[in-house]
Amino acid sequence: MVFEITRILALTTFSFLVALLIATPLTIKILKFLNFNKQIRNGEEAPIFSKMHQGKAGTPTMGGVIIWGTVLFVAIFFWVMNFWFDGFFGTLNFIDRAQTYLPLTAMMIAALVGLADDLFGVFKIGGGSGGLKVRHKLVLYSIIAAIGAWWFFFRLEWYTLMIPFYGNIEIGYLYIPLFMFVIISSAFSANETDGLDGLLGGVSLFIFASLMVVAFSLGRYDLAALSGVMVGSLLAFLWFNIYPARFFMGDTGAMALGITIGVIAMLTNTVLLLPFFAFIFVMESVSVILQVLSKTIRKKKIF
Repeated sequence: MVFEITRILALTTFSFLVALLIATPLTIKILKFLNFNKQIRNGEEAPIFSKMHQGKAGTPTMGGVIIWGTVLFVAIFFWVMNFWFDGFFGTLNFIDRAQTYLPLTAMMIAALVGLADDLFGVFKIGGGSGGLKVRHKLVLYSIIAAIGAWWFFFRLEWYTLMIPFYGNIEIGYLYIPLFMFVIISSAFSANETDGLDGLLGGVSLFIFASLMVVAFSLGRYDLAALSGVMVGSLLAFLWFNIYPARFFMGDTGAMALGITIGVIAMLTNTVLLLPFFAFIFVMESVSVILQVLSKTIRKKKIF
């Protein structure tokens, strides 16, 4: 156990240093050189939002590349090093078919979809100020969630739900809609939380730290290591993203974080604990849903 703790701490520290000293400075330079800046919404569409964020016009977006880029680099680096080194250095590889293939794959797919959305926004492709509309995002979330649900249920034969203080119960085919609901909700909530400097990064940091502890307690050390690497990259990201932010996370980061959180929650069977880990996610989603319902029924917002 001491060895695994040391291993996870080493990976977390390495991830933090890579993100802080290499990924972040490099990403900032590239984003500024390419002029990939945040497009502020039209004042007529969202006057309050526009007024609050007008001073941030021109701030680079797509900073979420730092997070998933660091995670991907660390994963591949130690996977390659595993073939060349023995001893402790060789044990730092955490790519594992049973534990980390799925979250890493889901993270990359979500990151690329989010990256496309960010690029649409930068080049003003699409309605309004550019980017994918909410319904288009929901369709993409649903496709990713459906593929993941199929894999979990039919390939891994997962169909149990852990109820705190009670135990596991078999839910059969209900696992498929449950999986899809969790993935779509976590992705949507992460996207909605990404509004204030450092908010989504800070919330995600706490969630991944919690999932790291849970995965470790279950003996899924590679999954705990992946969560630790996420924590390290988020710590470095927050160094530059807290007020006043040097860059915005963008959908490439928000989608990657949200969907990865959902997948790891399913892998650790902590779905019913996720609302406690991600309380702010829940509040953001409830707020948005209430606003949409109010505009639909009452033709005006609640606040």
